Amino acid sequence: MIQIKQLTHLYPRRKRAPFRALSGFSLSIDPHIIFALTGPNGGGKSTLFRILCGLTRPSAGTVWMAGVESVHNPAAARRLLGVVFQHPALDKQLTVLENLRIHAHLHGVDNTTFDQRLRSDLGWSGLEPRLHDRVGTLSGGTARRVELVKALLHRPQILLLDEPTNGLDPGGRRDFMETLLRLRREQGLTVLMTSHLFDEAEQADQVGILHQGTLLAVGTPDGLRSTLGEEMVIIQTRQAEEALALQLILQQHAGLQVIQREQELRISGIDRETLQQLLLHHRERFQSLVIQHPTLEDVFIHHTRVPHREEVLS
Repeated sequence: MIQIKQLTHLYPRRKRAPFRALSGFSLSIDPHIIFALTGPNGGGKSTLFRILCGLTRPSAGTVWMAGVESVHNPAAARRLLGVVFQHPALDKQLTVLENLRIHAHLHGVDNTTFDQRLRSDLGWSGLEPRLHDRVGTLSGGTARRVELVKALLHRPQILLLDEPTNGLDPGGRRDFMETLLRLRREQGLTVLMTSHLFDEAEQADQVGILHQGTLLAVGTPDGLRSTLGEEMVIIQTRQAEEALALQLILQQHAGLQVIQREQELRISGIDRETLQQLLLHHRERFQSLVIQHPTLEDVFIHHTRVPHREEVLS
């Protein structure tokens, strides 16, 4: 449904070499799946999103959306897309119904079709009691549901979501993702979303990690986690020097993947005997030790070597 080949984008800079936001980015997304793209701030997600929406023309590469080459035919491609931006794109002074009707008219949806589709969408969105309320009076979660209804009024084949749960509380994020999963199932949508929240990415069919303009890893959540083995050991030491010393010791064991950052060590592929020897000879250096199944956050750290912090991700 989405085919991206060798996408590159450069931003010019005065008296300096251009900044390479995307470098040879290639990705294939099958129909009727939810694909979550995650990565650190500045990794290229926003640039990719703008290119897919037709707002930015790439420096090189091709993008195909449901059989339409979108770089040279952006208007045709946009008719296939529904888009929910990271920041709200609703007029707060207008009612919910007025916002939806204007959007439908912009997409050439006639009044009869609009009324039919709206009745259908009110069933899953629960917006009927709020149709005549001004958008400025809505909660963040309700406004997000309005944005989702708006994006689907022209019945797109592909739905693009840029940090769709940004600003929502945990309950609102859960409700939004449940709605998205139901829409994917019932309407056969193909969804590409960006998110820095790993619990959201866990619910996607496939996940990609984008870092410094390059796609580092792609796969199912289970498949990506399995690359780190069945269990991961996380050790907190008292000082960074102790973590570095332990890292050097552990790297002598073939098959171990060890990431050290400041006072923390993340170890995958460790066997019970090695762990017992580590506890026996180096226990005094530990502040804490946790054994857990690898998560998508662990995969993210493994590939980018940076911690997950919401303030540095987008």
